[in-house]
Amino acid sequence: MREVDEAVRQDQLGTAAKRYGWMIGGALVLALAVFGGYLFWEDRREGQLEEVSEKLITTLDKLEAGQIEQAEDDLAALAADGSSAVAASAKMARAGIALRENRREEAAGLFDEIAADTNASQPHRDLATVRAVATRFETMDPQAVVDRLKALATPGNPWFGSAGELVAMAYLKQGKPELAGPLFAAMAQDESVPQSLRSRTRQMAGLLGYDAVVDVDETLAQMQDETEASAALAPAAAQ
Repeated sequence: MREVDEAVRQDQLGTAAKRYGWMIGGALVLALAVFGGYLFWEDRREGQLEEVSEKLITTLDKLEAGQIEQAEDDLAALAADGSSAVAASAKMARAGIALRENRREEAAGLFDEIAADTNASQPHRDLATVRAVATRFETMDPQAVVDRLKALATPGNPWFGSAGELVAMAYLKQGKPELAGPLFAAMAQDESVPQSLRSRTRQMAGLLGYDAVVDVDETLAQMQDETEASAALAPAAAQ
């Protein structure tokens, strides 16, 4: 009986191998081909990213050396590929050039393009949103400023300081100090906000009647440091 069972199993395996062997073999070959193609694509993609990254670094070197026209042409070419972080960075640099040359509307338009680009990373888009509003702040409707930046102007958000200051100033333009004051105070008390911005918002909160001082001794020490730094820079500024 055991010999018969063994013969039956061998016969079943042989039949299955004849019936499904070519399908299994084909599936294995296809899987290997797909895996090999993926490795080739990944290697080529990394090579292309390294190439455009090197081009961006070279272009930024030109920009630092004062070769503005050459750098802007190179940045425009890099920005044409809107599918990478390099493209967003190149467009951001172009907007910076436009700002430096007082082409403010052109700069704001480039920032808007980055903010609306779903292929760009979220940090790029958020930064572009803040920069676009800051560039147009004097001419924008205050409510438009609030609507566009309110989501970023919240404690814990990486852009809380930059966006929060613009939103608070928009509240002041609307005649709403009861909304601006607490926001200034919150920024002044947030240790993740840059110190220069905390000092500025602390003063604004105080002018509006809101206490933004958490540690009096620490605040006094910071004010003394700022005064000494200003005094040290005064001769150079006068010159």
